[in-house]
Amino acid sequence: MNPLFPDQYYEFVVGFAVFLVTLFVVGNVLVPRLQKTLAERADAIDGAIARAARAQAEVRDLERRYHEQLEKARREAALLREEAREQGAQIKAELRAQAQAEARRLIETAHAQIEADRQAAFARLRPEIGRLSTDLASRMIGESLTEDVRNSGIVERFLDELENRTVA
Repeated sequence: MNPLFPDQYYEFVVGFAVFLVTLFVVGNVLVPRLQKTLAERADAIDGAIARAARAQAEVRDLERRYHEQLEKARREAALLREEAREQGAQIKAELRAQAQAEARRLIETAHAQIEADRQAAFARLRPEIGRLSTDLASRMIGESLTEDVRNSGIVERFLDELENRTVA
């Protein structure tokens, strides 16, 4: 019993027929199904690769738009900051001008008040100064000058001259 050279040829014919039937079934049924499955898998892989490439392109596009929007937002923020600085400087200048105007007004009011107070004090003190001057002059001379001074208006002229000198 040699397997390569059988004693009976019918085993060889039957083995060969079974081999041909198996070859036919495998060649006509299994191989096309395997090729179809492999082609479907290849198409699925190619489709997945294409979808991945499209997704990557879309991601790159979204990333580019994101960076553009981010840069635009940064520029707008810089403009807003600059406008805020300018507005702040303008408000500061306006407040400074208002404060200076208010200070000038207060100073003018104070000067006017001081002048009014000086005039009022001088008006109140004028008769007293005249009386004291007359009393002093009377003591120096040794005679009463009160009536003569009132009648002649010497003290009034003196005080007017004094007032004109201090004002000018």
